[in-house]
Amino acid sequence: MEAASRLGIEVVVGSEHRSALAKLMEDRQLRLDFHDVERSTQRIVAFAKGHPLNAVVAVDDTGTLLAASAAEALGLAHNPVDAVEAARDKARMRQRFQAAGLLTPGFRTVDPDEDPASVAALVHFPCVVKPLDLSGSQGVVKADDADGFPGVLQRVRAIVAACHRDGVRPAVLVEDFIAGDEVAVEALLRGGELDVLAIFDKPDPLNGPFFEETIYVTPSRLTTERQAEIRETTARAARALGLTDGPIHAELRINDRGIWMLELAARSIGGLCSRTLRFGSGISLEELILRHAAGLPMPAHDREQRSAGVMMLPIPTDGRLKVVAGQEGARKVPGVDGLVITIPPGEQLVPLPEGDRYLGFMFARADSPAAVEAALRQAHAELRIVTDG
Repeated sequence: MEAASRLGIEVVVGSEHRSALAKLMEDRQLRLDFHDVERSTQRIVAFAKGHPLNAVVAVDDTGTLLAASAAEALGLAHNPVDAVEAARDKARMRQRFQAAGLLTPGFRTVDPDEDPASVAALVHFPCVVKPLDLSGSQGVVKADDADGFPGVLQRVRAIVAACHRDGVRPAVLVEDFIAGDEVAVEALLRGGELDVLAIFDKPDPLNGPFFEETIYVTPSRLTTERQAEIRETTARAARALGLTDGPIHAELRINDRGIWMLELAARSIGGLCSRTLRFGSGISLEELILRHAAGLPMPAHDREQRSAGVMMLPIPTDGRLKVVAGQEGARKVPGVDGLVITIPPGEQLVPLPEGDRYLGFMFARADSPAAVEAALRQAHAELRIVTDG
């Protein structure tokens, strides 16, 4: 909304939450059901007859399919609906990556009624059990051996069932665990061509049993050659899915066998992490996305020269939040330029893998990636989470 205001773009907000809309908008709002894509597409098309639209932009995973469907119905530039469906379904994504010859984990889907012991006899260990359609590492759990597999599968099934309150019991994905360093890629597809905006290192190892992300730092400290391989692999993955327009966020792993394509989403980086990125003369990621969607001129947008990073503040334990102490000390750490606690006091904290959000976000800028990482770690050490649990 801030980016649209800076660009002079009139926005119509479509949301499942009426209360949020009332605060943001007056008559430029639609209440939509993101799970009923056909009916919500019809609502958007009907609205556009009286209020012409020239772009439909999704701001998170849940809206990507509806955005593609509505843009298609309106004859606007969009990702193919089939491509977005594949990006939302981790099994279909794996199939397309394999068909394109990309390195990607071996996998199989497990139906709700399959016996865990029988499945354990067919998979390689260690493996990762995950939902087909959730994001943010929710429900993602590593199983090290056949003995522990039934408990992990039961836990992930319970998480998936809790997220699908309509009684549906979806299948889950079991895939090979790929050891190695992990990176994230933020990019913009423009007519099928990939414009890489940033490569983030993830300096904290993600080896399980859960996969809670913490620190992202850019620019990457990998070699120029390795970064070129990451760019090429990401471009191949986008082509394999059939995505053509708009932001993407990709996750890759690197080991002695090469670059492994883990996941690619048809959306920008989640939460408040985009505040890490500034382009040209202070242009935000959201401004670039809106410029592309609305067909506005795209200015030069090399990322700013200083190193930058974000820490997604983990939730270490459950309980009702009383206070996050030490914030003043954290903000005084040299290099830290922002701290936002996104869960208010009184709310219940739910750690991963059952939880689906972070405590907040902390940002830093410095002259080197190492200095950014050090600032984030020092500031995080100042924080103390107090609960009544």
